[in-house]
Amino acid sequence: MDLDRALRISAAGMAAQSTRLRVVAENLANRDSTGGTPGADPYRRRTVTFANRLDRAAGTDIVRVSRIGTAPGEFQQRYEPSHPAADANGYVKTPNVDSLIEVMDMREAQRSYNANLSVLETTRGMLSRTIEALR
Repeated sequence: MDLDRALRISAAGMAAQSTRLRVVAENLANRDSTGGTPGADPYRRRTVTFANRLDRAAGTDIVRVSRIGTAPGEFQQRYEPSHPAADANGYVKTPNVDSLIEVMDMREAQRSYNANLSVLETTRGMLSRTIEALR
């Protein structure tokens, strides 16, 4: 039944966006994490990549998290000679996490999650009405 497929597809979308939101939370939580030794690299921003995968049970493509990777890019440096991770010149490498980008990712994940939740709720309602009609 197509309504069953719609439920599976929506649930997969919600699971993928939940993972994305978890990664955003990790990035925000670690935006001030520096290395522990002089010149050490700090936390590197993590990213989520999605891909379509065939769900044999549903007989259709659904979204899945294909990879959680790290974002390339240079680390910012700030002058803080008393910090334990400061290099010989007194600079500390800071994570490549931009709070504004993370908040935008968070809101996009929230909108996608809510859209999938709406589809799930609508589909469930249609199934309930179908069952009621068959009684």
